[in-house]
Amino acid sequence: MFRHQEDANFVIFEYVSDIFLTCVALYLAYLARSFLPYGKTITPVTLHFTPALYITVAAIWTIVFFMLNVYDARHTLRAVDELQSLLLAIALSVFVFAGVLYVSYRDLSRLLFFYFVVADFIFLIGYRWSLRMALRWAGARKLSLRRILVIGAGNVGQAVGQRIQEEAWTGLELVGYLDDDPDKIGQSYAGAPVLGPLSMAASVVQKQADEVIFALPLRAHETLRSLIGALQEYPVQVRVVPDVLDLALFRASMEDWDGIPLIGLRDPAISGINRIVKRVFDLVVATVSLLVLWPIMLVVAVAIKLDSPGPVILKQQRVGENGRLFTVYKFRSMVQDADKYLALVMRENEDGQIVHKHRDDPRITRVGRVIRRTSIDELAQLFNVLKGEMSMVGPRPELPLIVAHYESWQRKRFAVPPGITGWWQVSGRSDKPMHLNTEDDLYYISHYSPLLDLQILWRTIGVVLKGKGAY
Repeated sequence: MFRHQEDANFVIFEYVSDIFLTCVALYLAYLARSFLPYGKTITPVTLHFTPALYITVAAIWTIVFFMLNVYDARHTLRAVDELQSLLLAIALSVFVFAGVLYVSYRDLSRLLFFYFVVADFIFLIGYRWSLRMALRWAGARKLSLRRILVIGAGNVGQAVGQRIQEEAWTGLELVGYLDDDPDKIGQSYAGAPVLGPLSMAASVVQKQADEVIFALPLRAHETLRSLIGALQEYPVQVRVVPDVLDLALFRASMEDWDGIPLIGLRDPAISGINRIVKRVFDLVVATVSLLVLWPIMLVVAVAIKLDSPGPVILKQQRVGENGRLFTVYKFRSMVQDADKYLALVMRENEDGQIVHKHRDDPRITRVGRVIRRTSIDELAQLFNVLKGEMSMVGPRPELPLIVAHYESWQRKRFAVPPGITGWWQVSGRSDKPMHLNTEDDLYYISHYSPLLDLQILWRTIGVVLKGKGAY
């Protein structure tokens, strides 16, 4: 988040350490294959191990790690982000290395390759974890202190202060705030005081600050320009947090358009390599699921057709990512034209929130109760996943009629593609009213990672087998 003059040295240190440990892993794999009593007996000649492999590995790991921004602090500040980035980079490097071996060193021992991959994962992940713990220890003792003054104690300024305190282990220290609001002077936010008015900026910077972050409202543009000019004579770094970030759904993005900075306020909450990983994951899981479950889907289709008149597949409009409408597919579990009677079954709870699903819904057919109880009715949504309209994991695709009653904060759930299952389904399913479902969806979006998707899918199996909250 906060870059400083030592970043280049630290990146070089991390890079050299990664390459060194990877080469050590390759050497130890060579020793293990030579001396461990596993696999067929080999000699140094039949092992087909040459020093050129070290150069090959170093080149591949260098290109892939920098291509995936493994050393970019913006992508690795949180431990889970660093682990995710490192796992993906190692996996891709191993894949590329395997391809190179296939066309060049095809006779290299497969057991040696296996030893190398295991050792590299253990060494690099263990090293990064140890380094993170060491930095936390060092940061707590202020061995690399960076004192930060926040100018502006409004909502944005307080958010910046809170983030600084959360990352204090990196050596950050929140000196305090400056604000012209007399009601805020003397108050404390995120454990730091409002020292005084903006006019004190120069004196505070001169005595106790290394960096200044401006978090002023848009109406203070002239004040901002004047203060930045006044601080030019002091050796401090100056940054500005745009007040428009309050308008962003989750994370705002910044890009340079021929010298003009552009801030994206409604960019996808899941983007970049995470977006690619999620899409590949969806395609693989949806394809395998269809190949395995098609006999069950065929039986369900016949049962629905014999049980009641109407189509086997129900097609409905739902609201997807960024509020776009799409057609969702489900095995029909209700009587034909059930949507015409939706208004008759919709109710409001004591908080005025809409509840449109009930255990005693008269529109559900006999077969429908079974397939809804087991969530088989949602298997048809696998085709929506293949089309890219849905994901395996995400917020529930909602009816436009329900979305019309949303409050503005609830629309943030459309920042990602809807999913067949999600955090809401595995933590309560239909037992929760709509407004609490939205809170679960926002939790998922804010904490997204491929590991969380795997966890949700695993928990979905248990929820479906129990039939809890499904009706």
